[in-house]
Amino acid sequence: MKKVILGSLAILALSMSVSCRDAADKAKSATEEAGAALENAGEELKEAGKDLEEAGEGAMDAAKEASENAMDAAEDAAETVKEAGEDTMDAAKEAGNDVKDAANDAADKAAQTAEDVKKAVKH
Repeated sequence: MKKVILGSLAILALSMSVSCRDAADKAKSATEEAGAALENAGEELKEAGKDLEEAGEGAMDAAKEASENAMDAAEDAAETVKEAGEDTMDAAKEAGNDVKDAANDAADKAAQTAEDVKKAVKH
């Protein structure tokens, strides 16, 4: 009976030993796979970082260009307003001169008419 019990214990110990070796091998394999996966993830994160940096630079360039375009448009609008104001002032001066000339002509005609009436009354 002792031999049977001792034999059973030996078989049990051997099976545990084999199971422990398998578990250790599996753990080692899993560790290696996890390391490879982490290394791969690190590479992908590095690539994503580069892509993000390039996208950021592109966005900065686009914002700078949009700002420059807005400034150019504002300068063009200011120049157009200035030119329109100058044109308006020129037209107002010309209209004022036309009114002045018309008033002088009317005054001359009125004076001439008064002179003609005065002569007609004397004769």
